[in-house]
Amino acid sequence: MSAVGRAVMGSISMIAIVDYGMGNLRSVQKAFEQVGAAAKLFAAPTAESRDADRLVLPGVGAFGDGMANLQQRGWVEPIRQFIATGRPVLGICLGLQLLFDGSEEDAPQGGLVPGLGILRGSVRRFRPQHGQRLKVPHMGWNNLTWRRDDPLLRSLDQGVAVYFVHSYFALPSEGDVLTSATAQYPQGVPFCASVWRDNIWATQFHPEKSQRVGLKMLENFTRI
Repeated sequence: MSAVGRAVMGSISMIAIVDYGMGNLRSVQKAFEQVGAAAKLFAAPTAESRDADRLVLPGVGAFGDGMANLQQRGWVEPIRQFIATGRPVLGICLGLQLLFDGSEEDAPQGGLVPGLGILRGSVRRFRPQHGQRLKVPHMGWNNLTWRRDDPLLRSLDQGVAVYFVHSYFALPSEGDVLTSATAQYPQGVPFCASVWRDNIWATQFHPEKSQRVGLKMLENFTRI
């Protein structure tokens, strides 16, 4: 193990990853292991997951299925309780979206499927802007821009590229107060790429698929 890994392991006993059957969560676990952090998947809340130093809510797939799985596996209240303790929490992709009030995905027209309601705002589908044709999902590498000194982004340069796969994006009610970084899709139209409030961080992109840049963010998360 590297000196960095030993330093991380020395300061953190365990990162709990919420396994609710949405996406390849093992890739998130392996990415944390690459930066020297002990990370474990939990299919249901346990005393060990409740005592973890940090909690990660990843995920790929449909919003409605994600909320249903969280409820069926008993995760909804434990996630809220963990956040209330002030310990760091990281949402990734669908995990970011589930933190909000609700989503258009799977919802009746004009309505929203309720989310965890921890962050104010809704999740919306990408739509053409200014007459530009738009391919959905937004998939591939895109560049980040930020104005806040977010601890998750420290030691990274403006404009770094990260990997996205999504058809929906968060529209925070608090706007710039919550949004920590944006990307553009279509060109010239910014959307929320990451958020940060108190002990909650979340990214629409996949740090675990974003190579060196993403690993740096995960390392930063282990040091917050």
